[in-house]
Amino acid sequence: MAKQVKLTAQRREATGRSAIRKLKARGIVPAIVYGGKDKPQSLQVSRRDISLMLSHASGENILVELEIAGEKGSRMTMIQEIQHSPVGGDVLHVDFHAVSMDEKIEADVPLEPMGVANGVKNFGGLLEQSLRTLEVECLPRDLPDKITVDVRDIQLPAGVAAKTQPDLTAFSVLAPVVEEEPVVEAAEAAAGPEVIKEKKEEGEAAAAAPAGAARAAAPAAKEKEAKK
Repeated sequence: MAKQVKLTAQRREATGRSAIRKLKARGIVPAIVYGGKDKPQSLQVSRRDISLMLSHASGENILVELEIAGEKGSRMTMIQEIQHSPVGGDVLHVDFHAVSMDEKIEADVPLEPMGVANGVKNFGGLLEQSLRTLEVECLPRDLPDKITVDVRDIQLPAGVAAKTQPDLTAFSVLAPVVEEEPVVEAAEAAAGPEVIKEKKEEGEAAAAAPAGAARAAAPAAKEKEAKK
């Protein structure tokens, strides 16, 4: 199930860029909580506390029991959004969404494959994950931090219902690609370059023909003179 943690927060009166910069310089992160029956409320939390909480989180969905200084009781919330600095990755702002433990919520839960698909194990295929998260509906206490899939049908935990269409494909196995060798080109390369001899022999015969005819005509001329 989703990790449930406690976090202490204080009301935040300071607003504006200058005031926010002063808070950040003191290691304090501005935050806000909204949702439920109460109006949105500006808060501030320790950067150290929020960073420590995130480092121990096992999934994307975190249930946070907010204890606000000066207020009785606590408020159950979920982290809706966290803004990070593009340089260094420090937490800049946190949005908390108030939830009721008796009312169902909707959330995206990561899908994680388990085991080895038959097409991968026996036929050398490649596993392709086309669905990274699954939208579910459940009570906050039943919210899983992830859903493990045995690369077949998705088995949801008790009390959790999928909001995604039931016939949507989450995983598929791609057939291995085998490149065929160019057999014809390889055979031609092995045979070597073609040597043309026939035309050359014909040319030599043509060049030799006049000389042969002259030699044959010489005896005929002598025979003619003898008759005279």
